[in-house]
Amino acid sequence: MSVRGTLSRERIVDAAAAVADRDGLASVSMRTVGAELKVQAMSLYHHVSNKEALLNELAEWVFSQIELPEIDAPWREQMVRRAQSARQVLRAHPWGLGMLESRPVPGPALLRHHDRVMGCLMAHGFSAALATHAFSTIDAFVYGFVLTESGLPFAPGEGAEAEFAAEVAPSAEEYPHLARALAELFGAGEYAFENEFGDGLTLILDGLELQLVGGTAS
Repeated sequence: MSVRGTLSRERIVDAAAAVADRDGLASVSMRTVGAELKVQAMSLYHHVSNKEALLNELAEWVFSQIELPEIDAPWREQMVRRAQSARQVLRAHPWGLGMLESRPVPGPALLRHHDRVMGCLMAHGFSAALATHAFSTIDAFVYGFVLTESGLPFAPGEGAEAEFAAEVAPSAEEYPHLARALAELFGAGEYAFENEFGDGLTLILDGLELQLVGGTAS
């Protein structure tokens, strides 16, 4: 079988994701993806029409990696599972942060993802407005948290936070509130930044539950 015959849209998109993982999204082109597959760039055009179409497929690929919520399962549990899955996917593929909502033509994976999230929430009493607020707020939190994680000046875990805090410890005279907060955080036990994800998500879900029970969202 010829090399062209072994190509497929799926293989091409997987290769594009590999290029983005290694060299960043800006490095993705028909030429670099062809090189990743060890074929001429022209061979790709039999499966993907151009670079813009390839980027659309990459956005779809990211959405397809994130776990879809089950409509009939408890909504809080499903929002947590989906948020954790999105965080895991975006940590593994940080270039995806700029892809999820940026493409002008939404594909079926994006539409299916949005439909399931909205379906899960609305099936449990959320109005369209409150479901939209929930979707937007949770995603803004997840995307922002992943972006923050990717830029931390230390590798979270194993006491790295405490070591970093000790290295840059602020003057208690100049910054008394910050110094107090750090002393309480690290004096009470080992603080881990990654736990902020679960704690922050709980705050959001608690607020949504109050809105849902009170029926005050519009």
